[in-house]
Amino acid sequence: MSTIQVTINKKAAKNSLASKKSSWSSRIINLFFCALSILLIIPMILVISISFTDEKTLLQHGYHLLPEKFSLEAYSLIFKSPGVLLNAYGITILVTVIGTVIGLFLTSLTAYTISRKDYRYRKPMTLYVFFTTLFSGGLVPFYIMVTQYLHLKDTMWALIVPYLLSPFYILVMKGFLDKIPIEVIESGKIDGASEWRIFFTIVLPLSLPALVTIGLFISFQYWNDWWLGLLFIDDQKLVPLQLMLYRVMSTIEYLSNNMSTVNVSIDMTQFPSLSARMAMAVLAAGPMMIVFPMLQRFFISGLTVGSVKG
Repeated sequence: MSTIQVTINKKAAKNSLASKKSSWSSRIINLFFCALSILLIIPMILVISISFTDEKTLLQHGYHLLPEKFSLEAYSLIFKSPGVLLNAYGITILVTVIGTVIGLFLTSLTAYTISRKDYRYRKPMTLYVFFTTLFSGGLVPFYIMVTQYLHLKDTMWALIVPYLLSPFYILVMKGFLDKIPIEVIESGKIDGASEWRIFFTIVLPLSLPALVTIGLFISFQYWNDWWLGLLFIDDQKLVPLQLMLYRVMSTIEYLSNNMSTVNVSIDMTQFPSLSARMAMAVLAAGPMMIVFPMLQRFFISGLTVGSVKG
């Protein structure tokens, strides 16, 4: 009995030592990520603080995490012509919603097709999708195709169609769909369900975390894009938000650097150029900063799902 008691005590001591090591390692990891989160949050707080700071105070005392002299001058300047800003917001929201819905449907449909182990051309199609990540046709052929063949110039579809399918998102979605057991699909077939019904009633509900994750990536791409608008949009009514802010910031920078050669009636010494730029950044990123925390739970599960086999 004494030998058994000694063995039990040794095992208990080892377990206690292991739990202490695990506790210390988890504390160190938590402290590291807390510090990293603070480092990531500070620039965002600084941008918001600058947007609410008086321009003269910025020039005299520099940037601070809390506004030394609170001012809404930058925002009042931007909202002097709210119609242009609201129109740009409307175009960006519409493009983001339509592009995300259609892009997510096409991405999941393509990924589901090449993830099916009973599909004869699964490997050639996967190779074809992967091959497009290595090479592209170039900017000139891309511009000619959109303007001359698809005739999308100065239309809203010029902001949507080029980003509808991304090989990277297809491969990520395929990696998730590969984890769905083939028996689930076969059971649907036995019950008489068609391929479309299996896809919509079985595959998509099981893929909700991956759909939300890919959907967030697609929506961020549409929301933050100004490149397509710069290439294909000349109509001022179709200018998206990011392109409008890019043009405004470029104009402010040009006027600030060329006051001696440009004849304008604006006193640039009183113009809130620094705070206006940060206010534009806050207005551009604001909606996505609200949407992301709401879907964070699905985003994290979508990134981690499938990482452990079993």
